[in-house]
Amino acid sequence: MTAMAQQVDKNQPWSVRMVESEMIRCPEAWQLDFQPRLKWDYCHGLELQAMLDVYDAYGDQRIFDYALAYADTMIHADGSIEAYKLEEYNIDRVNTGKVLFRFYEQTKEERYRKAIDLLRSQLDTHPRNEDGGFWHKQVYPNQMWLDGLYMGAPFYAEYAYRNSRPQDYADVIKQFVLAAKHTYDPTNGLYRHACDVKRQERWADKNTGQSAHSWGRAMGWYAMALVDVLDFLPKHEPGREEVLKILNNVAVQIKRLQHPEAGVWYQVLDKSGEPGNYLESTCSTMFTYALFKAVRMEYIDKSYLDVAIKGYEGILKTFIEVGENGVVEITNCCAVAGLGGKVYRSGSYEYYLSEPIRNNDPKAVGPFIMASLEWERLQRFGCFK
Repeated sequence: MTAMAQQVDKNQPWSVRMVESEMIRCPEAWQLDFQPRLKWDYCHGLELQAMLDVYDAYGDQRIFDYALAYADTMIHADGSIEAYKLEEYNIDRVNTGKVLFRFYEQTKEERYRKAIDLLRSQLDTHPRNEDGGFWHKQVYPNQMWLDGLYMGAPFYAEYAYRNSRPQDYADVIKQFVLAAKHTYDPTNGLYRHACDVKRQERWADKNTGQSAHSWGRAMGWYAMALVDVLDFLPKHEPGREEVLKILNNVAVQIKRLQHPEAGVWYQVLDKSGEPGNYLESTCSTMFTYALFKAVRMEYIDKSYLDVAIKGYEGILKTFIEVGENGVVEITNCCAVAGLGGKVYRSGSYEYYLSEPIRNNDPKAVGPFIMASLEWERLQRFGCFK
């Protein structure tokens, strides 16, 4: 909890909470991701999901209550969600619905169930490409981004699992297959950040529609989506093997591009080791989590455990700093990156290196916590024999 509590911006109002017998300033749950105002956002869902995993492992009620405070703030009595607009058709907004499954399961508050159904209803009318792939956002027509697979697919699959909708599994699987088809680079085995299937965006290759590079965090989102969605796909579901095949290729590329000494990964994967590129913590924590979980669940060969351990040790050496008061910081987080938009993002190599870098971004904090828990599970289950 100390690491999670330290996303501190001195300009924001703070609560004072007791954490491990120390007085620590920490943001209210809605202020995660450095937010100055209420926002229904994927980063909140990512970090709060990690907190709930800690609660499940250690049973500290304060952690559950802290996460629940976000839902209490954001979900109205009728199930509507503060700052959420279905008609925007932003796939990012779906991700946080995953924590609502757990809140509803434990509290039985109807507003959470209604909010879950509201988010699921977005997928019924969410715009798609002609082949059935979800657009990343209404404002990004005809585009599939690797990020979007994490934002929508695990929630989609979990909803199907919890609500006896086996007919939805094929569509979930289709999203992964289409993302792989549209973003795969046969020259290096990697998946590029995104694809515009209409080839209209300035960042899109005129022949393939793909963006120019394989961004580390985009591959990280994809890797986490693959291991998380498999929790809910029945073992004999047609097409599940395709998801496993994609995951295994992702694992091959993660291993291939791991820094031989540092054990972590670069901001731009297809430019690993080139001038200006830097070792980046969000993709490194995501890859490590995905490998640990995939090994534990036997989705990939056990030999990848060595890669994951090297990655985890590399994160501790390269990115983790501990202050005099014992508070943990995770460094070298790319704050944000995207494509297109009002302030146009070209997707060039120089673009990815230009985005701000900060500490304790939820996109590193959440996966680092989840990777740490997976590391503990692997040791408990005797996976080193």
